[in-house]
Amino acid sequence: MRKILVVGAGQSGLQLALGLQSRGYEITLMSNRTADEIRSGRVMSTQCMFHTALQHERDLQLGFWESQAPRIEGLGVSVTGPDSTRAVDWVGTLDGYAQSVDQRVKMAGWMETFAQRGGQLVIHGAAVSDLDYFSRTYDLVLVSAGKGELVSMFGRDASRSPYDTPQRALAVAYVHGLGPRPEHPDYDAVRCNLVPGVGELFVMPTLTTSGRADILFWEGVPGGPLDVFRGIKDPAEHLSLTLELMERFTPWEYARATKVELTDANATLAGRYAPTVRHPVGRLPGGGLALGVADVVVANDPITGQGSNSASKCAASYLESIVAHGDRPFDEAWMQTAFDRYWETARHVTKWTNAMLGVPPEHVLNLIGAAGGLPPVADRFANGFNDPADFENFFYEPEKTNAYLAEVSGAVGAGA
Repeated sequence: MRKILVVGAGQSGLQLALGLQSRGYEITLMSNRTADEIRSGRVMSTQCMFHTALQHERDLQLGFWESQAPRIEGLGVSVTGPDSTRAVDWVGTLDGYAQSVDQRVKMAGWMETFAQRGGQLVIHGAAVSDLDYFSRTYDLVLVSAGKGELVSMFGRDASRSPYDTPQRALAVAYVHGLGPRPEHPDYDAVRCNLVPGVGELFVMPTLTTSGRADILFWEGVPGGPLDVFRGIKDPAEHLSLTLELMERFTPWEYARATKVELTDANATLAGRYAPTVRHPVGRLPGGGLALGVADVVVANDPITGQGSNSASKCAASYLESIVAHGDRPFDEAWMQTAFDRYWETARHVTKWTNAMLGVPPEHVLNLIGAAGGLPPVADRFANGFNDPADFENFFYEPEKTNAYLAEVSGAVGAGA
């Protein structure tokens, strides 16, 4: 039986550990926190998982909270005009629903499941020296801990990393008591509110430790009016500031947030990081190798909501690559090949995310504006969050965008 070490108990590490465990591998999982510490700790992310990523969980029978989490049926886009009203406002329908489960709920539950199924769980914050030792006793070492010392083993791929500084300041609050959008009172959707030159507010329904909730997530251009959360430790102050900014920049969202309260004492998070693609093979001092997983090797800004989706897709891709490799050694060539296979998916996410971080060109503004009057365009844009590869067909090049809009306009006109 092949022995594999998985370091890091996030979406990718746990999904991969549980998937390999179900295939008969002998798995050791290292986490720097226990399940109880995760469950009672600070919120970690703003995860919204779309159909393909959710299906990877279903394939492993890991969708434990699917019946409890809100079914997100659509994705809406609003653009703030100069007078703080909505210059653009539409919602696209998802072909398959999305869901968000607080990672404190999911990771704690999955970790307990891994242990109950006989996996070896080691609670220890791993250092490079630990991996150097372990690499001699395992057939494969997978590093899925996206922060800290271990990431330094994986060098930055400058050719795939156009940014070397953070492009957004991030601020998250989980709340109870958010009212419905009056135009769609019974319709759960992720709401993307774009404030040109300033940043973005994302609002998404979720399942947290205390049940149904909503996430308020500001992404601010560094140095701009939204970049004000650094150093704020008091959760109540964090929420107050979140609401003040909503009242100023997205008053239609603020109107349904006047009675919100934080879900718990650890329901806020703020930070920033530079989007980075890294080389996938980490070299250990003693000559051993480790393969980077998900955020360790492809860390995108959360502006396109792809973090947990990419983690799920990476875990699914690596699982297939490991199983298909049989009893052969997991050498450097195999590691590079496994990453290259995942990159075929991840490259579309990285290209789209980096494009969304910049100033949108005229044809993209036209596309977003046209979606308000052309439901097929709104739907296609929304479903791009599930399959970002489709943006190649209508998003990046003015010629393709214009041809697509002309085609849809003609079809809608002919059908009218």
